[in-house]
Amino acid sequence: MSAPTALPVREASVPAARPGPAAQAGRTPGGPSVVVRSPRRHAGSRAGFRPSVLGRVLSIVGLVGALVPPLYLVSVSLMGRDETVAGVLVPASPRWENYATVLGDSELPLAVGVSVLVAVLAALISLAGGLAAAWSIARLGLLSGRGVGVLLSPWLLPPVVAVVPLFLLLRLSGLLNTIPGLVLVYALVNLPVVLWLLLSFVAKVPSELIEAARLDGAGEWRILRSVGLPLLAPALVAVGLIVGLQNYHEFLLATFLTQGPESRTAPVVLSLFYGDRIPHVGRIAAAGVITALPPVLAALLLQRRLVSGLTHGASR
Repeated sequence: MSAPTALPVREASVPAARPGPAAQAGRTPGGPSVVVRSPRRHAGSRAGFRPSVLGRVLSIVGLVGALVPPLYLVSVSLMGRDETVAGVLVPASPRWENYATVLGDSELPLAVGVSVLVAVLAALISLAGGLAAAWSIARLGLLSGRGVGVLLSPWLLPPVVAVVPLFLLLRLSGLLNTIPGLVLVYALVNLPVVLWLLLSFVAKVPSELIEAARLDGAGEWRILRSVGLPLLAPALVAVGLIVGLQNYHEFLLATFLTQGPESRTAPVVLSLFYGDRIPHVGRIAAAGVITALPPVLAALLLQRRLVSGLTHGASR
């Protein structure tokens, strides 16, 4: 009689028991609760804490370094001659007559108005020419990379190189020592930098909108006016503010191209305060404060538009 054959026994799979609520919470039944901390998380928070503190310290140091010179300029503008020679930090009693003398007995108020007018007009002309050139290059492909380099090359030259040719050209055209002549010079000098700044913004205008406008029968000028200008408005404001501030503070060209009080700009008139044998430092500081007011106010009023314009191209 043969031995009975052993039948294979199939092992039943038993599901692993899930931990109870007490075990899931990290504690044993009836025992004290145990809190498990992640060492990686703690190390990461510590690593993120140090750059945060360092960044705040550097920001405070930078803010103090940026505010100390203008605040001390305001303080000096309220000092008398003896206090400026002694080198005190704060005047004993404010000398408001420094501002009264500068505003009443100098060319500075007229020069500030001339500077604002020249800066605004030159910036508008540069924006118009730079936008047209940037649109033609970026959207129509009228110039190659070498052609763009040729247009931008004058910006690399130092301004002193162009002083004598510009002086002779303005004298021949009858625009020397005039506001229109200075506006034209500033507009031409800043045209390359405006073109360079606007090229990247114009290149990021959505092509779908341009093609849709062309399908509707719009010409290039209408596309630029109806599609380009609304999208490029933040960038135009930012570039215009940058170029306008540069025009306002320009000194070298204005010194050689303006010779009378009717066309002198604020930096040129401000330099004349140093012509005295014993200059009054308090009045010079007061003139500096008055000269700095227009660009400071413009920057404060257009601060949001400046930031949004500079980040406009990166967000598209």
